[in-house]
Amino acid sequence: MTSTRSEPGPVRTPAGELTPAQAVERAEAIAAELVGRQAETEQRTYYAPDIHDRFVDAGLYRLLVPRRYGGHELGADTFARVCMAIARGCPSSGWMYLFGAAHALVVATLFDERAQRELFAGGDFVCPATVAPSGSATRVDGGWRLNGTWRYCSGSPYATHFLGHTMVQRDGAAEPTPMMFVLPRESWRLEDDWGAQLGLRGSGSHGITVVDAHVPDHLTYDGLLAQVDPTGDLPGRALHAGPEYGGGPLSFMLLELGILAVGMARGALDAYEELMRARTTSFWPIVPRTEDPDYQFRYGEAAGMIAAGEAAVLDAVRQWHELSARGPAAITRERELRLALIGREAVRLCWRAVEGQLFPTAGSSSVRSGERIERVWRDMSMLHSHAGLGTFLAGMANRELAQAHFSRSDPKE
Repeated sequence: MTSTRSEPGPVRTPAGELTPAQAVERAEAIAAELVGRQAETEQRTYYAPDIHDRFVDAGLYRLLVPRRYGGHELGADTFARVCMAIARGCPSSGWMYLFGAAHALVVATLFDERAQRELFAGGDFVCPATVAPSGSATRVDGGWRLNGTWRYCSGSPYATHFLGHTMVQRDGAAEPTPMMFVLPRESWRLEDDWGAQLGLRGSGSHGITVVDAHVPDHLTYDGLLAQVDPTGDLPGRALHAGPEYGGGPLSFMLLELGILAVGMARGALDAYEELMRARTTSFWPIVPRTEDPDYQFRYGEAAGMIAAGEAAVLDAVRQWHELSARGPAAITRERELRLALIGREAVRLCWRAVEGQLFPTAGSSSVRSGERIERVWRDMSMLHSHAGLGTFLAGMANRELAQAHFSRSDPKE
């Protein structure tokens, strides 16, 4: 069954320049409204058209689009803070926004000038991505003919493009090899297959089906996004002044999970604070929760964990920027993995705060279906099922980091 969602309207160009502070302020204003609309977002399975319009008007789909193509080029730190703000108001909306807007950075890093000029022509760029190869591709004149369905395409309801992977058989090759591709919105169909999951029901993580779509060679990239070698010659470094268009795609892609976890956990802490201010203890002496030592301890413990997670992930984003500025030789596999694991630890801290401190002491009436803390608990549980966190960062990254470290001839770093 396919979605009956209407097609996105014409792109509206935001007026004037946008500063980092303004971007975060606009995101926080939208997030404040999202708090009370979480239930409708889950029911719809994506945030509302008027919220999408506000993101457009606020310029938030252009944060990572290069200035050369009409973007604001505000960088990873501003993007991280904007995503945290939105996820704090509504985890599903934060997830959907981040994974729709983040891949402007990927496209501006990996694709050549012709492709970027074409892909960024609309200004706003919303492009869900999947990393697992699916579907099939047949070689045709000047490109490939694609068919298949790609699941878990977070950010797809208002997408302008889709970035996916498939396996292709190249001339002379003994085995098929992976190929990344980007397709414009008119080349694919949105499936109505999202919303029955445990959490993140409003994250717009629908499937995308492609039927006999033509993708030209200049909109393809040999290899997998997760295996891009950032020490190589990346087009973004030559096209753009900003060093982040030559940064490590793997580490930033995995840091995104930590960014979202911080925003979600801050939303749960907000809800817990409201409960503390509004309710009393259940046992004698009956006092406001704000005056009870046990509730004070739980709040303080959670607040410290979440603050530590936020500090860790934002510093990792800073380190990621500095490595990008130092150039390709600095972006080693070991350093990328180290940054990714900082993001993992931020997720763990935030999860311990919610699961261990806030959820079990909020009270049974506060964790009924649809309550804010209950929703964050579900959404963060769903986050743990993400392949990057549940498979790669849970074990593989540890081993790869150690292998990269001990294979170096210089042990001092």
